[in-house]
Amino acid sequence: MKSLLTNSALAAGMYIAVSAGTASHAQAADLTLCWAAWDPANALVELSKDFEAKSGNKMHYEFVPWPNFADRMLNELNSGGKLCDLLIGDSQWIGGAAENSQYVKLNDFFDKEGIKMEDFIPATVVGYAEWPKNSPNYWALPAFGDVVGWTYRKDWFSRPELQAEFKKKYGRDLGIPKTWDELTDIAQFFQGREIDGKKVYGAAIYTERGSEGITMGAMNALYSYGFEYQNPKKPYDLEGFVNSPDAVAGLEEYKKLYDCCTPPGHSDAYMTQDVDAYKSGQVALQMNFTFTWPGINADGNVGGDKSGYFPNPAGPKGVQFAQLGGQGISVVAASDKQQEALDYIKWFGQPEIQQKWWKLGGYSALRAVVEDSSFASSQPYAKPFLDSMAIVKDFWAEPAYASLLQASQKRFHDYVVANQGSAKDALDGLVKDWKDVFEDDGKY
Repeated sequence: MKSLLTNSALAAGMYIAVSAGTASHAQAADLTLCWAAWDPANALVELSKDFEAKSGNKMHYEFVPWPNFADRMLNELNSGGKLCDLLIGDSQWIGGAAENSQYVKLNDFFDKEGIKMEDFIPATVVGYAEWPKNSPNYWALPAFGDVVGWTYRKDWFSRPELQAEFKKKYGRDLGIPKTWDELTDIAQFFQGREIDGKKVYGAAIYTERGSEGITMGAMNALYSYGFEYQNPKKPYDLEGFVNSPDAVAGLEEYKKLYDCCTPPGHSDAYMTQDVDAYKSGQVALQMNFTFTWPGINADGNVGGDKSGYFPNPAGPKGVQFAQLGGQGISVVAASDKQQEALDYIKWFGQPEIQQKWWKLGGYSALRAVVEDSSFASSQPYAKPFLDSMAIVKDFWAEPAYASLLQASQKRFHDYVVANQGSAKDALDGLVKDWKDVFEDDGKY
């Protein structure tokens, strides 16, 4: 999630196991943690003051805006640079980490320090830490759980006159949609409507072409309609799975939502544009990663009881998945301070630190936090977050993911936004593109 189109070359290295949480080294170290520049990074700075106090080490940070994050960090890794001792990198980068030498492999460190991957939400272990997928080989500790979900104007939905009008038109109550069809109906109901003297629109969705936006958006419809990346019984067998009739229907549904119900000029929108459209009161529904939910909840215009949250809805056959986001935290193999960096990871993974992480606005992936009896009621978005994390799928994490992503960006945007060809044309073309990438990558 949230990365630009850059070929990655990451991976395994040697590690030095150390004990953490105390000032265990004779001389304090300066550590640099690299991540994207966004609200969770600010929360991590506050959280990490505890590590500095306990370890004697000094934390420094390199936070890069999302549009430049992948280019900046992957260039740093690929060049063997020593800027970052710790990196919270995108989930798609893990594939490269298994085949090169730029991340520290953490298995022995985890074993020595008693860090168990079964203590974390399973989807985050597969998505953020493992390569190959579903194998016990770990290159990161799950750091920030995230997934695409939906925000809605709860105050608009609750208006008696709108409830009555919707019930008369659709024969059901105006509420959280259970299916994509119901979501589209709601978006159409609000499109062009006047509320409080202002013209409003149905839904802010992902349409951005330049990095990964439209892929991270369209996949939510495709997944729930039955799209598969490959034959479950034969890796890299794409024909009839990527472009199945169900997948075609899912892409058609996403275009229908774009055509009917987005605000004017919403043809190149991603996280920031969707938040802006929602906070400014333009739309009834917003697609976005769940990291945006704390900010929505705290917003003076749309926060509190004015907004609600729900997981990506199901398709017509009851299939329900959502696009995984989030990241793991890794030790950079080029770092001269691996001991101290591993100290930080052990400190960060402690249950009491993870509980503080959640309270500060970070999405903990530790089961002891999210499965606590108080978690679901701790914030209005806590349970929808849990429900969303239970239905995640992720984009390719192959070393060639950037080329795979570039192909889907072009195919989806050409069809959904630029109105070129049919959904079947787009997915047939995507099968060809992805086969070419895998052939170049030696998978055939």
